[in-house]
Amino acid sequence: MSTDKQANSQSTRLPKEFVDRLTNPFVRFLNIESASGAILLLFTLFALVLSNSPWADLYEHVWETQAGFYLGSIEFTRSLREWINDGLMTLFFFLVALELKRELVLGELNKPRMAALSIAAALGGMIVPAAIYLAVQTGQAGQSGWGTVMATDTAFVIGCLALLGTRIPQCLRVFMLSLAIVDDIGAILVVAIGYSSDIVWWPLVVATLGLVITRAMAMFGFRGFPLYILVGVLIWLAVDASGIHATITGVILGLMTPARRWVSDERLYSILDQVIAHPAGNESSSDTKDRQTLQMAEIAARESLSPVERLEIMLHPWVGFVIMPLFAFANAGLPLSLSNLGSSVTVAIFLGFVLGKPIGVMLFSWLAVRLHIAILPPELNWRLLAGGSFLAGIGFTMALFIANMAFGDSLIESAKLGIFLASVFSAVAGLVLLVWLPTRVKIA
Repeated sequence: MSTDKQANSQSTRLPKEFVDRLTNPFVRFLNIESASGAILLLFTLFALVLSNSPWADLYEHVWETQAGFYLGSIEFTRSLREWINDGLMTLFFFLVALELKRELVLGELNKPRMAALSIAAALGGMIVPAAIYLAVQTGQAGQSGWGTVMATDTAFVIGCLALLGTRIPQCLRVFMLSLAIVDDIGAILVVAIGYSSDIVWWPLVVATLGLVITRAMAMFGFRGFPLYILVGVLIWLAVDASGIHATITGVILGLMTPARRWVSDERLYSILDQVIAHPAGNESSSDTKDRQTLQMAEIAARESLSPVERLEIMLHPWVGFVIMPLFAFANAGLPLSLSNLGSSVTVAIFLGFVLGKPIGVMLFSWLAVRLHIAILPPELNWRLLAGGSFLAGIGFTMALFIANMAFGDSLIESAKLGIFLASVFSAVAGLVLLVWLPTRVKIA
């Protein structure tokens, strides 16, 4: 009897292959959210080592190599670093927008007062740091870099929280993830508005037409991703030609992606109930009713996940373990020199992150709760919020992204040093606060 049960159990699973023994542990590793933060840190350190080694000139030369294509008389080229920052980072912002859309429709943020806490904290974490930065830099050469101190690095923040394990409740991770997502959306809006060149309007008309086509395709039931990818690339090219930073395309398309699934659970199970097993030994590939039913079941199983969820599952490993480390490797190179420590840009960025982030996050969160705009979850006390607010000062990848557009060659190294020092200080301060302060402290 036990043998029959074991046979039935095996028959209800997918067949095992030797390659599964190799891939499954790796897939489990990819599913650990904090792993992307560890890989990001590794590539950051690698970039710092190379930029302070005898190979520093070669390192910089590689990223400045021009690449592109020609269409008749039209030349479309840029450096490898620019392709990463403008092209691949669009996928990062697309994923961020997908996560925000999923949270708003299916997750914790679909409760308005719960969402209001994260949104208020994110707004405070953008406004106050920018105000502190401008207070230090007004009238100076680095004044235009105010956007650098506004964003929070999602991967590093979640990675730091993972180090604490069960010491902190899940609600803090949800809060910090939501805060970082809203921060990133805010940052790309800042890029699109504050750091775009002179706008050419006719490409924006083309991009708008592309967005209308995308919406129409969704309304008429087109569900194949390749066609959407093609239209998305054309929209990206149009936005890029307009003078607006093209990464905004990722945000818009991500928020337009449907979060509702096509096939409900009830319909899926009804379809699966119709599946008829193939007779033993039947290897025929003819178009039988059995095969048609199996094909319908395959489509139903796939479409029981919403496009937002399917795209997140598909893109998350590539963004977390390829695109973001590659971005850090291309942009985190910094010749370490004590001479830049006294630079006003370095000081302004450091103060913006280290003071502005915790003050802004805590102040706006407190105001939102006091004004009954938002609610504080039962497990999330003010001590936890204070520790999380310091971790929000880890700006790193997004700060580097904006700094590359905001600063010229004469100030970029000072800006990178400020970002690096502020991120390290914020990580240490946040972790120490979360570990050492009493867990039951709660401010009324």
